[in-house]
This record gives sequence, C-alpha cells and structure tokens, in this order.
Amino acid sequence: MTPAAATARPTETCPLYVDLDGTLTPSDTLYESVMLFIRRNPLNLLRLFVWLLLGKAGFKLKLANAVRPDPARLPYHERFVQYLREERARGRSLVLASAADARIVRDVAAHLNLFDDTLGTNARADGVNLSRGNKRDAIAAHAQALGHSSWAYAGNSRDDIAVWQGSAQAVAVNAPASVINALHKVHPQARVFEREPLRLKTVLRAIRLKQWSKNALLFIPLLASHRLDPQLWALVLVAFVAFGLCASATYLFNDLLDLPNDRAHRLKRFRPLAAATISIPLAVVLGSVMLVLAFVLAWAVSPAFAAMLLVYTVTTLAYSLVLKRLALIDVLVLSGLYTLRIAAGAVAAQVELSNWLAAISIFLFLSLALVKRCAELEELDDERTTLAPGRGYQPRDLSSLRAMGMASGFLAVMVLALYIDSQNSEMLYANPEWLWAAAPVLLLWIMRIWLKTGRRELHGEDPLQFALKDPFSWMTLLAMGGIGLTATIGL
Repeated sequence: MTPAAATARPTETCPLYVDLDGTLTPSDTLYESVMLFIRRNPLNLLRLFVWLLLGKAGFKLKLANAVRPDPARLPYHERFVQYLREERARGRSLVLASAADARIVRDVAAHLNLFDDTLGTNARADGVNLSRGNKRDAIAAHAQALGHSSWAYAGNSRDDIAVWQGSAQAVAVNAPASVINALHKVHPQARVFEREPLRLKTVLRAIRLKQWSKNALLFIPLLASHRLDPQLWALVLVAFVAFGLCASATYLFNDLLDLPNDRAHRLKRFRPLAAATISIPLAVVLGSVMLVLAFVLAWAVSPAFAAMLLVYTVTTLAYSLVLKRLALIDVLVLSGLYTLRIAAGAVAAQVELSNWLAAISIFLFLSLALVKRCAELEELDDERTTLAPGRGYQPRDLSSLRAMGMASGFLAVMVLALYIDSQNSEMLYANPEWLWAAAPVLLLWIMRIWLKTGRRELHGEDPLQFALKDPFSWMTLLAMGGIGLTATIGL
C-alpha cells in the first residue's frame, strides 16, 4: 500500500493490526527468549552469537525452536488491552502482527483470546523478518485478502513509522516522544497511550540500593580489631562502594534470569524488571557498567580485594543460574556470601580475619537464610502452593528447615560464648566479662525473629531488610554496640 493510503478516509470498521513487543506487552519477547535460553545453560550465549550469522529471521527461528516465553508470565499494557477489548466488543477485527517468531505470536494471541488472526516472522516459509516495510506490505496484503481497502495499526517504535505510513488510522502505545512527533506528521489525530517516564526511583529499586546495607559487614573486621586508622577506614569505604556496585549488578542479572518466577510471586512481580518498567537491554547495560566500575574500584583498594570480589561475583552468578534451585545448598551459599563480605572487609582493611568471627557469621547467617526460606514457605502454605517457584522446597519441608535454622542461630550464640571465655577476647578487651551480656541480647533477637517467622509476620521478606525497619532490631544493635564499647574501655 502506498503512503497515499494513509490519507484515505478512516473507518471505525477497518481491522486493527496490533504490534506485540513494546506495544501489547511493555517487554520484548525476543529478549525474554534470550534470557530463558541463557538461564537454561550459560554456554548457550555462544550459540546465540553463531545464530546471529543467520540473519534476523534465522536467529528468531533457531531461538524459538529452543525456547518460547510463557504468555501467561508476560506483563501487558492493561489500559491498552482494555481498549482492545472494547474495540472487539464493538465488532472490530483485531490481528496481532509482530516481527516476533510466528509461534510466539500465536501463543500470545491464544492466551489473550482477543485476536481473530496473527502475523509473525516465519523463517521456514519465506525467511523475511516481519518488520518495517515488510510488516506494512504483509498487513496490506492480509487486509486486502479480507476485503478491506484500509486498515489501522497500533505500534510503539521508530520501526513502526513505515507501517503507520500505510495505515488509515494509527494508535501509539508506550512510544517515545520522538516517535510520537514523527507519527503526528503522518497521523495528526493518532490515538496515544502515554509512555510512563523512567524515574530515578524505579532505577534505584531495580538495583536494590537498600540492599547495600548488607555490605556494612565489610566494616566488621575493622571494628572487631579496634583499628581506628583513617586510611584503613577510607579503604573499606571504597571497598563498600565497590561491593555495592557489584551486588547491584548481580541483582540485575539475577532478576533478568528469574523473570518468569518473579512474575509468579506475590511481591516480586512488582519489581521493575518483572513489571517491565525497566527494559531488558537497559538492565544489561546498567549492570555491565556497574560491574566494570566495581572492579576498577576494587583494584584500587588492592588486587587481593579484587580477587575476593571476583569470587563473590562468580558465586552469586552461579547461585542465580543453578544453586538457588538446589535445596539446602542454596542456604549454605547464601550464608557463605555474607561471610565472604566480612572476609573481604578484612582483606580491604589489611587485618587478619578472626576464626571466631567467621564461625559466628556462618552460623548466624545460615540461620537468617533459613528464616527467609521458611517465610517463603509459610506464604506458599497460605496460598496452598505445592512447590516454590524456582526453588527446591515444598511446604512439608517447613518443620525441618525451622529446626535447622533455630539450631544454627543458637550455635552462633554458643560460639560467641566460647569466644568470650577465650584468650582472644582478653587480648582485645579491657573487661571481656561485659561481653557475657551480649549473648542473651543476641539470643533474644534470634528467638524473636524465628517467632515472627512462625507467626507469618515477615511475609517472605529478607530478614535483614525486615531488621532495618524493625525498631527492636535497632535497639538490639545499639545494645550490642554499647556492651562492646563498655568491655573495650573497661568500665
């Protein structure tokens, strides 16, 4: 159809052809498929580079042969979907037309039960990527075959401008301002579903800035060794920022690999990536930049600290890809990652890591990792779900995990008690007997958080994040700090 067709008189009964990626869904099924493929096996990334040599249509064919996203787990533009339902109720014919693989397009159409037909890239049939002019020509031919001389199109990107040039009506969904301006030159009366602006708050939620509080563990070796050298504290501060950037990058990569499971979760489905308020390409770029900056800062602290950060990164990615789905292994890895932060702080501060501190950390954080799993399973039990999405646990494991977690927490207190009566405490503290007061304080905090878990008051929340909002936890921290200070100065 020629551009002149765009000036044809619009009719409300002409079929509406709807784009999929970025329009019907704010996400992109191609990127979703790539993430699913990499999640299945990280080495699949190499296969993707090889498939790129086949061209766009061939690449999509190979990828769709391997994986296809579940349409029930995709986010959709609800206001636009409601508009489509209203148009269909008025008798308008709707066709889902996308450059995505034809099978993905059919899957989405079948799930929504809104469309009369579908158009998609079919590399087996013609090897043509259904985008830009190719999509316009395919839509024109399809409409003509149905007996329509004009048609409408709903899209979102610059690639869709060529399609709009052949349409009698235009709808823009989630399109950037530059695309809207170009569209209005062709269709001044185009209907526009406004794009939600990307806010700094959304980016900070995506990188989980509040999780940086966990990296305060890096300062514990300095505190435990009673070192007050400003240069050492400055080094650990740089290490803190490096660990924060690295952790945020790995959180992004974890969320990218765990999109389907997060969307099935009551709370995680609101995360920016799961809700597609941040795009997959933006998350990849942002995560990569943060990771590079993290290692630049880590190397500035010391090569040994950079090596520790590398171990943390590799372990975290292994956790995201495989280990998080292995029962019991996952909580051991989580407790190890917390202890690794403390060990990295010792390396950055150039102090020796106490075996006592490492032992307390392992048992305490294993207990908290089990708190998190028990809180998640409590929710699943509420929802009568048989298996945690992406996890290796079932509700019937709850009693066993609870017993392991409480025992681990009590072991942390026992190790603390043994430390108080050791020669190490006598060397560091003027009056180590005061440290005995810390044991019941820590024991009370551990018992309380397990009690709250059993009462289902954590709601699947990370226990450390819960503690940050919990006044009692802050009182516990202040009490422990006061006890340590009193034992140090020997009152």
